[in-house]
Amino acid sequence: MKRYFPWQFGVDYDRIGRGHAQDLFDERLDVRDLSRPQDQTEWVIVSTVAFTSFLFEPSFGIVNLAENTIYALGIWSTSVTVTTPEDIGRLTAEICFTEPRIVNSVVYTAGDTIPYTQLADIVDTVLTRKVKRIEWSLPELRNELMKDADNTIKKYRVAFGEGNGVSWDINETFNVKQKIETVGIAQWVQENL
Repeated sequence: MKRYFPWQFGVDYDRIGRGHAQDLFDERLDVRDLSRPQDQTEWVIVSTVAFTSFLFEPSFGIVNLAENTIYALGIWSTSVTVTTPEDIGRLTAEICFTEPRIVNSVVYTAGDTIPYTQLADIVDTVLTRKVKRIEWSLPELRNELMKDADNTIKKYRVAFGEGNGVSWDINETFNVKQKIETVGIAQWVQENL
């Protein structure tokens, strides 16, 4: 194989490190550990954090429109980066064919990076409603995970609540540097809710 784009479309696993509550992260680091020391196959990792729609999934529990409530994971100032699947596909193709060629690198992309306070403001403004705002503290999130240690969603909630490796400055992303427009959260809400 000459060039490899591993399934790493997610958080900054390097920054989070091993031994996290979300044990799937260690598997992603295993792939990086196998890719980095070898020189037979070029590799490119595209980091996107989460699908924009994931914030609105009832199972994840951040935006609960049925209860007219937004939950902040950790604290309200914690930021999260999201990207639509369409933008991920488009940006990955651009990264694949950009010149000079990108090799043996992690490339950061983003549709949007915002704190939970701004997410609640967007829902209020775009959907013309006033949502209730509830903070899920890290001790609460960790306690919930302890009660249900195999629950993947609760593992993700802890990771996103910690705020480490789940967001980055949008101005430092490939798409902004290349002047490629992406769908932000406000636009996504307007088009999908």
